[in-house]
Amino acid sequence: MTQDVKINRGLKGVYFERSGASDIDGAAGRLSYRGYDIDDLAGHGTFEEVAYLLIHGELPTADELAAFDADLKAARALPGAVFDIIRQVRDGHPMDVLRTCVSALAALEPESRDASDAGFVRNGVRLTAQVPAIVAAHDNIRNGRDPVAPDPALGHAANWLWMLKGEAPSAEAERLADLDFILHAEHGSNASSFAARVTVGTEANIHGAIVTAISTLAGPAHGGAAEDVMKMVREIGAPENAAAYVKAKRAAREAVTGFGHRVYRTEDPRARHMRDGVARLGQEMGQPEWYEILQAVVEAMRPYARHGLNVNVDFYSGVIYQLHGIPMDLYVPIFAIGRVPGWVIQCLEQVRQNILIRPLTLYNGPEPRAWVPITER
Repeated sequence: MTQDVKINRGLKGVYFERSGASDIDGAAGRLSYRGYDIDDLAGHGTFEEVAYLLIHGELPTADELAAFDADLKAARALPGAVFDIIRQVRDGHPMDVLRTCVSALAALEPESRDASDAGFVRNGVRLTAQVPAIVAAHDNIRNGRDPVAPDPALGHAANWLWMLKGEAPSAEAERLADLDFILHAEHGSNASSFAARVTVGTEANIHGAIVTAISTLAGPAHGGAAEDVMKMVREIGAPENAAAYVKAKRAAREAVTGFGHRVYRTEDPRARHMRDGVARLGQEMGQPEWYEILQAVVEAMRPYARHGLNVNVDFYSGVIYQLHGIPMDLYVPIFAIGRVPGWVIQCLEQVRQNILIRPLTLYNGPEPRAWVPITER
């Protein structure tokens, strides 16, 4: 094959499809879902409204939102067999347990085989509700507690915290969890969304696509930044240590976690919403030092902003989870909870105008050669 083929490693800069789900302007640092700026959605919307917007294309009316919310709440109760599976794999990493349970739901729920457009949407909505229920149930079971039953009086984010901790969250904690889910809900053709499209492009069902997405998100290069930031903050220990930490990292040519993004060349537009929330929640919980360390790192990194090393959304997420007392191995599953609607709409777009995704690789192996019998090798 000719050797003048242009290789875009990692498919960087390659447009493989059209999408109406989200618009990312990396140079300007802007993000919108379905035409709505992320600042407006984060400032005024709820996760339920944003999930409806992504899946159905428009913001819901009051009646549409009530029906959508009712569907989510009805799906929170997991089949009993899922709890049995969790008990069998209780010592596994939460992402492995989540993947296993979503895969099991495909076999446990006959509706998973409904290949119609309406069936696809129903299964996507159910999975949006079931993923947080699985994560919460596993954390309780692995710690010797019974799963906490969902509370139909609570919204999506508040119920997630209730099922995880067995106590009603404060208004600030609920709003911040809701905000976290909104900001992570959709982000174009990221690794997990692309992987989900590849899977559903083979005419696999939505459960199979979400299993693929979860498996891809589990890789630390995609979903592990929030956990790594929290490790960094603990290593720094105090605001006055941040400058020396950054200097040492830069001298060693090592990345400072939470800075830089594959798409954004300016500050991640989602980051400022998380920053304000960390400051408020830290004060509420009497632990302002985590926010102070983060801001000291931001200040130390300021000279490198011109090189595109700006704060991304995951820089603040880990500290929010820390303030809630959530273990670090749940940080990526929380990312998954928020991202389900984005995976669903990416898969819906794929199946509605489906084509098998099959890129090429340029062969660079040995030239043609003759078979050598085993006795002569």
